[in-house]
Amino acid sequence: MIEVLKHGLETSVQEMPGRIGYWEQGFPPSGPADDWSFRLANLLVGNAPETAALESQFLGPTLRFGRDACVAVTGADIALSLDGVAVPLWHTLTVRAGQVLACGAARTGARSYIAVSGGIDTEAVLGSRATFHMAGIGGLGSGAVKSGQSLPLGPAGDAVQLRCVRDDARPPIGDASLEVAAMLGPNDSWLDAKAIETFFSSEWVVQARSNRTGIRLTGPEFSFAARAYDKRPEHGSDPSNILDHGYPIGAISVAGQTPIVLLNDSPSTGGFINPFTVPSGALWRLGQARPGEKLRFRQVSMDEAHILRAYVEGLCTAASLADL
Repeated sequence: MIEVLKHGLETSVQEMPGRIGYWEQGFPPSGPADDWSFRLANLLVGNAPETAALESQFLGPTLRFGRDACVAVTGADIALSLDGVAVPLWHTLTVRAGQVLACGAARTGARSYIAVSGGIDTEAVLGSRATFHMAGIGGLGSGAVKSGQSLPLGPAGDAVQLRCVRDDARPPIGDASLEVAAMLGPNDSWLDAKAIETFFSSEWVVQARSNRTGIRLTGPEFSFAARAYDKRPEHGSDPSNILDHGYPIGAISVAGQTPIVLLNDSPSTGGFINPFTVPSGALWRLGQARPGEKLRFRQVSMDEAHILRAYVEGLCTAASLADL
């Protein structure tokens, strides 16, 4: 077991690919918001990349270990200590029974990932251990973990080699110049050409009202194509309204004048247009976005999105690790 001495902020059990097949019943996939950092943390401790681990937001937890284990912490840049002694991120750490791992506040980035050899062994709900906060399912069944709770661990495997993630294989968290890839569609024809050009040429500020459901953005106003006004009444009265349709993860839904990038805990359908979509290979960047941060989007084609995904997938392998 791991005893949670301090729960941090929104610390939860997550697992890949999450809860698949229940979205139409109101249960989204969930899973890690930054799957790049998540998978590398698991590889550092000898787990399969998709193994259940912890995700925290802005402030990490303090944990006491009930058995010897290997641990790795990746993602946001935080102060990390073991029994009060500073230890590095992106490294395999050896922890002895009774030792305390303390994860501090994020200096850059938003989410940290804590993987433990053997994985977090909570009960699967609807096929996954991933936590869906709004319904309180997955993990320990209470949404975010709480101080005083204990997290069960799976059986540890073979001895884990001490390794670190190469600098060039880590996601560039905190790089303010990094643009977020986005594709047109599925509803880009509801905007006029000026709005599309403005979206890709403007800065967008992350609102504080952002979470694992969606990243809300503030920026210039959208202008709409003629079809957004000349439409049947069932589409709704606002030009951003459309007859309810499916929302993909990564869709940028325009609610009135507020674009919302839909993340892991988003609804499956809705009645707002989705003129743009962030491809899966770029979603990690939204998982690490902080309130007040300025984002810019770069238009990519479907082929470029496939190349980006393949690039990230290629880095989420043992080839990205170096021996210590």
